[in-house]
Amino acid sequence: MDTKATIGRFIRKLREQKQLTQEQLATKTGITYQHLSGMENGRENFTIDILESLARALAFPLPQFIAGAFAPESATSGITVNRDYFRPQVPLPPGMKISHLEAAMNATQSIVARINANLMVSGAKPLSEYIQGNNFSGLVSNVFCDAINDHSPYKHNSHQAYPDLINPSVKEGSKPVGLEVKSTIQIGKGGESHNGHAGWHLIACFQIEQQTGNIRFVHLKFAVLNAHNHPEADWTYVGSKVNATTGSRRTETYNTTLAGLTKLRDGSVFLDPTVINFKRWRQGRKGVVPAHSIFANS
Repeated sequence: MDTKATIGRFIRKLREQKQLTQEQLATKTGITYQHLSGMENGRENFTIDILESLARALAFPLPQFIAGAFAPESATSGITVNRDYFRPQVPLPPGMKISHLEAAMNATQSIVARINANLMVSGAKPLSEYIQGNNFSGLVSNVFCDAINDHSPYKHNSHQAYPDLINPSVKEGSKPVGLEVKSTIQIGKGGESHNGHAGWHLIACFQIEQQTGNIRFVHLKFAVLNAHNHPEADWTYVGSKVNATTGSRRTETYNTTLAGLTKLRDGSVFLDPTVINFKRWRQGRKGVVPAHSIFANS
């Protein structure tokens, strides 16, 4: 194995995911872009100090940086999203771009694939077989949020409160614009919240591959939803229910109304037509179908 070439390819991959030019990354790292170019092409030698600087500039802890560079290619090959499934006409939260979403989706799928590859090499089962469905969806949400944090202007909300992410550079009134993120395996599902707040929401639907346990995003939808106390609320109160089988009590919950669900479905920014058949989905709206909606020409 050519160590310099292996690490160089990984540096280029991370730099491109971050949408940085060689000049930009070299400046952040404190080396010349000619040196960086030589490293990416496997020609230049490098010190551990340079690797630490590169890992820091790319927001990657050095141990993960090294492990990622030498991970088996089969662990992450063939799990990138299909760019043809993006719908660029759909309005996105301020500062968000399709390229940000693509990078975050690919990173999330890659992380789950790496975990599963390590589990299966040791003779264990895929991760999803050890975790209850709703908890696994929560795990995917957390990984996806972190990937959006790494690949877009939207960053973790430091207060660990609603919403999951904020864009510090864009304000709505006195507060940064926010984004709440939920992942689900249930195709066509609406939003679910403990608060029923207003603002931007993202629902990410994924599938689990049977043999590998890897995930694949099939549907992403955005919408600005009205709070539960709004005159035209997009949330309905579900309450706190007791599971008849286990006796456990569910947390106070709000679900999106049909109007809220319709807004989300209108905002389908990524849709895999080999999986999603929306023609018979119900709609609940006032006024005309927006031009960006999946229902506009159906």
